[in-house]
This record gives sequence, structure tokens and C-alpha cells, in this order.
Amino acid sequence: MKGFFETFKHDHWVMPYLRRYRKLLGLVLFLGFMTFFCGGALMFNSGYLISRAATHPYNILMIYVPIVLARAFGIGRPAFRYAERLTSHNWVLRIVSDFRKRLYQAVEKQAVAIRQTHQTGDVLSILAEDIDHIENLYLRTVFPLVIGWLLYLFVVLGIGYFNWAFGLLMLVLLGVIVIVMQLLSVAANGRREFQARQIQRRFYTQLTDSVLGLGDWLISGRRQDFLDQQDAPIDQIATLRRSDHHFQWWRNFAIQVIFGAAVILIVWWAGLTFTGSQAQANWVAAFGLALFPTVEPFADMSQGVSEWPVYRDSIQRVNALDESEPKQVAQTTIGDFETLAIDHVDFQYQGAQRQVLRDLSLTVHAGEKLALLGPSGTGKSTLLKLILGDEAPTRGTVHLNEVPIARLQQQRAQLFGVLDQQPYLFNTTVMNNVRLGNLNATDEQVRAAIKAVELDDLISRLPMGYETQVQEAGSRFSGGEQQRLSLARILLQDAPIIILDEPTVSLDPITEQHLLDTVFDVLKDKTIIWVTHHLAGINHVDQVRFIEDGSFDMQGTPAELYRDNARFRSLYDLDRGHND
Repeated sequence: MKGFFETFKHDHWVMPYLRRYRKLLGLVLFLGFMTFFCGGALMFNSGYLISRAATHPYNILMIYVPIVLARAFGIGRPAFRYAERLTSHNWVLRIVSDFRKRLYQAVEKQAVAIRQTHQTGDVLSILAEDIDHIENLYLRTVFPLVIGWLLYLFVVLGIGYFNWAFGLLMLVLLGVIVIVMQLLSVAANGRREFQARQIQRRFYTQLTDSVLGLGDWLISGRRQDFLDQQDAPIDQIATLRRSDHHFQWWRNFAIQVIFGAAVILIVWWAGLTFTGSQAQANWVAAFGLALFPTVEPFADMSQGVSEWPVYRDSIQRVNALDESEPKQVAQTTIGDFETLAIDHVDFQYQGAQRQVLRDLSLTVHAGEKLALLGPSGTGKSTLLKLILGDEAPTRGTVHLNEVPIARLQQQRAQLFGVLDQQPYLFNTTVMNNVRLGNLNATDEQVRAAIKAVELDDLISRLPMGYETQVQEAGSRFSGGEQQRLSLARILLQDAPIIILDEPTVSLDPITEQHLLDTVFDVLKDKTIIWVTHHLAGINHVDQVRFIEDGSFDMQGTPAELYRDNARFRSLYDLDRGHND
């Protein structure tokens, strides 16, 4: 349980709720203990009843009480189990409800600070996984652990009541199960479980980026590299899972052997202690059978404790999120956009080993069109986050009109328009969806924006015209039509800098080319920063920058690169052939 006390020393998520709902927690533990107590008592009573009945009592009333107790304990065990499940899940769901409300409030309150200190995947992991992990901490670790310890003490004290020396022997023997096996589980199984979670998180980020850049992999002829990259983490996780199952099998086998030895010793001890008379001999089987129901909670203790490293990571993450106070950055205003300057920027995500960007410098002037290209995972999306102010550089600066981008976040909607892979359209009318770009726009301005993106003929042919319901996520329209509606929204927004983040990644080549022609035509007076994986429409831009392993590898105008750079010329010819 390394780091257990350190984890909860400054915790304000888990421990406060344990204290707040301590009465309900006590009821849960009592019901859980009584479940296994009834099971043990049923076996104890049954062992005595069988032995006593085998002596042929002259009257059924001689064994009437054990018969009644057998029925009572038999009914009590499932009844207590059912009540314990209802109570424990009620307790946990009540706490988790508070967790989720508190977590969403923290995210809402600190949205800007969270964007600057957490990747999107990290926030989603906190919202989706970490709360579930804390829920499982109670159900799979805390409850079984406390109930197992209560049963352990009850068994040892019960035997010690008859013979303190044999009670000490059981204390040591069963202690191997409830103490040593738990420590081994944390050291071996828990470490592998933590490694598997880390690999899964990295794999999610890597796979998402690779799929979005699938065209780049195909165009460059690296199909097998793409498959190999996905296979590696899957194989790593499979290896860890096999090791987990192997260890669990041997651990459970060892528990069964130790438990069997304990049962044999109890039968031997009972045989020595309770064979002075025929009446005493009836108790031998009772003591031998009573221990069997406790094997389940003893085994559950080790499995629950083995998952502690995962739960510890989740507890630390939610506490760190709640403790991160948003930094107050002085805001300022600027006039007309002139230049965007990225000066010797390095970037590395918090807690990551790999540096994403290295010594990047770039200047974009008003009206320029820039294309950022490169393979998946080279830092293009990260560079956009720095430009937008979602992330802060590890080293270097990002300035807009010589003002740090962090001081312009209140003007962000007036400075940047973003068209990405899947712009979201809401389940309302065409008019309302486009008007989101500028809530003060008139109907005539909205229609003009829709006409500029060449959708006016399509909209006018619809039965409801501009009042047509777009449906959830824009499902009423095709992918290219959805992008044009989003482009109309950006036209109404009228920001000087437009970010194009793979807007054509899911479109067929013909639709892609038509959309790019429209985008660069209607945005001809804007500054455009276009992130793309391939070279369709590259002639629309003034300068091209290739990012390779976090640094600029090639740069220049499309014409210069085609003339002087063999690699660019090869990729351009491949891409043109692919789109033809």
C-alpha cells in the first residue's frame, strides 16, 4: 500500500465523503459482515446437526434448535447479501452524484486554466474514468477489505477463546492471506495494471491522431507502418494482461492451499479438543466446516488491493484538478491585426517525456495564407493550441501584434475563427445555426453568408427553406454541406485570422477540392492558417511549412518547394495522382 497515507494526506475528495456518510457506511459494513457470518454460522450449525443426527437421538426435539438455526442462517445469508448490495450501491451512487456535480463545477469554473494545463484527453479521462475508478475503490477495495479484516479478527478471536495458542497459529496462517498476499498483489499485479492504463491512454491519443491523418499514411505508402504502430500498444497490453492472469492464478492457488491447510489444522485441533465424549465430538465437523465461507472475502481482499495503484492515480488527478486555481492574466485589447509571431517556442505536455515542439519560429502577416503539413503526431495540432492560447509554451513566446496571446483570451472570438474536421451543428434551423457566428446579424446578412458559400440554391429548394431543421450534429446534410454551413458561420463571425484544422479530412476528393476553392475564395481577405495532411489545394497558400518531429523541416512557397525540393515534388505528384 505504498503511498496510501500520502495520497489521503491532502485529499478533499474521498475522505470527506467517508466522514459525511459514516452512518450509512457503517450499515454497509455491518450487512457485509453479517452476510459471511451467516454463511459461516450455517456451515457451523450444519456440521453439528449432521454429526448430532448421525447419533440417532431418541427424540427429534433434541435437534430441533439446530434445525431452526439452519433455516434461519440459510435465509439470513441471501437476505443480508441483498440488503448489503442495495445499501452499498446506494451509498456509492450518492457519493458519485456529488463527485460529478463538483467536478463539472470545477471544470466550468476553471475552463481556461484547465485548457492550459490539461490535454483534452486528460479532461475526458477525469470525467469518464477517474470518477468510475473512485466508485470502484469503494465497491472493489474498501468494502471487501474492511469486511475481510472483520472476519479475520472474528475467526482468530473465536478460536483464541477456546485455545489462545492455536488462535495465534491461525493469526499467522490466515495473516499470510490477508496481509502478505495483498502486499504481493500491489507489488506485482497492481504495477502491471497501472502500466496497462498508461498504455491505453497513450494509445487513445495516438490512434485518434493516426486515424485523422489516414490519408497521409496512404499517400506516403506507409500503410504497414500505420498498422504496426497500432499493433505495438495492443501487444503490450495483451502481454500485461497475460501476466496478470498468470499471477492471479498462482495467487488464488496459493490462497486455496493455505486455506486448506488452515481447515485441516482446525479439524485436527477440534479432534484433540472435543473428543472427550460423544456429545463433544459432534462439534468437530462444525469447526471444520465453519471456515469455508470465508475463503471468498479473503480472496477478494487481494484482488481489490491489487487495483489500488489505478485508484491512487485517479484520486491524485481529481485532487490536482480541484487545486489548480486559474491564473489571473491581465487582459488587453489591440487594434487591427498585423502580425502573429511565434518566437523560439518549445513545448512539452505536463508529465510527458517527449518534447512535442522544438525551437519553432514563425511569423504570419495580415492577409497571408499559411499551410502547416507533416505526418501524424509531429505537433501540428499542438502548434494550433499555442496560437489559440489553449496551451502556454514551455519556452519561447506567442505574440499577436506584439501582445502575448494569453492576454487576448477575452477577445478570442473576435480574433480567431476555426473550421475543423467536424464542426458541430445543432438541432435547430439553418438560420439559427449560421447566426451563431454573430448573434446580432440580420436575416439578410445570414442569407448573404449562405449565398457566399454557394448553399443558397440548395436551401431555397428545401420545403422549409432557411427554417429547415438541421437535425442533431447536422445529419440532415452531407459532410461537404455541413462544412459550408460552418464556413458561413465563420463569415458572419468576421474574425481576421481563420484556423483551418483538417476541414476536408472526411470528404471525397471532388468535394474536398470544391470546398477548398470556396474557402479560399470567400476568405481571400483573411489570414489563414491551414493544417492539413496532404497537398490538395496547396496552390491556394503563400507559404508552406513542414513539421517533422517537432521542428520545421521544409519551408517556402509551393512553387519554390516544387522546383527545389525533391521530396515535396514527389509528395505533390503522388497527391495529385491520388486525387485525380
